[in-house]
Amino acid sequence: MILNRNIFPKKAPPSRFHMDEPNARNSISEQLAELLSPHSHRELVIVCIGTDRSTGDSLGPLIGTKLSEKRLSKFTVYGTLEYPVHAVNLEEKLAEIDQNHRNPYIIGIDACLGRLTSVGHITVAKGPVKPGAAVNKKLPEVGNIHITGIVNVGGMMEYFVLQNTRLHTVMKMANLVASSLHLTDHTLSERTEQKSSLLQTLKPSIFLRERKETHL
Repeated sequence: MILNRNIFPKKAPPSRFHMDEPNARNSISEQLAELLSPHSHRELVIVCIGTDRSTGDSLGPLIGTKLSEKRLSKFTVYGTLEYPVHAVNLEEKLAEIDQNHRNPYIIGIDACLGRLTSVGHITVAKGPVKPGAAVNKKLPEVGNIHITGIVNVGGMMEYFVLQNTRLHTVMKMANLVASSLHLTDHTLSERTEQKSSLLQTLKPSIFLRERKETHL
């Protein structure tokens, strides 16, 4: 018997953007807004995973620090250079998020290793990020969606590779992701305000219609 694989919907492929693309900031932000808009009524939490003790693994906390310096109305950020979220405290931080936020929608952010031709690419996709996978650590998966940045080449001596990753590459990617998320925050806030204004506009007509129906 031949199984028709089209019966089940295919999972959307991840979106990839290179940090040197001219319009990367807007493209990443548009993709994030599309993924987050259906869930913008929930508490949106960003978990930036990594440590400042390793250049390659500092992408997450660098992004978290840059976001914490901006005014965000839709996002709550965990994981900065001062207060990193890493292998040692990840489970504790996830429990803290679960306690502090009701039904949060989580964006997991982490650095990763990949092919030489993929270095500099940023991936945005549905599903959790799997921290520690590059160095064979089993850690809890994080996020309803995730953002990853390929900071260096994987395949062997991962710890050494992460320690010897160029800071310039990591900083450039961190600036781009933080800027994209800041723009997404602005976009989601505007959409929320537009919905609120529309509801305010509709309220008088709904009220009058209800009065008319009641009067009849």
